[in-house]
Amino acid sequence: MKIKLIKVGKTPLDFDIKSNEMTFKGYLEYHANRLILLDAKVNGSLGVQCSQCGDEFKLSLNEDIKFYLCDGAYDDSDNIALDVVESFDSQVDLEELLNSEIELIKSDYHSCQDCK
Repeated sequence: MKIKLIKVGKTPLDFDIKSNEMTFKGYLEYHANRLILLDAKVNGSLGVQCSQCGDEFKLSLNEDIKFYLCDGAYDDSDNIALDVVESFDSQVDLEELLNSEIELIKSDYHSCQDCK
């Protein structure tokens, strides 16, 4: 689901994306200075590999996701440490963001019940 950033205003724009056993649900809202707040939750289960024994198991997820989107290059001249994703085509692909979050979760160290 692609959303043009120009359509995001002060009124929250809700979204709900389902992918396999995952749900990515939240809203986009204009913050200030070309920054758009993405506030969402990722719920569901994800197949991950145990970092101890190598077996695959299902990891139950209930993660809060919060960062900013910037229409163009982000200028941090105020030296405020923000998590910002830059968009250079004035739109955001929410499915791509979900896939990125899933890959981040998969790359972490996880332990199955037998190895805990």
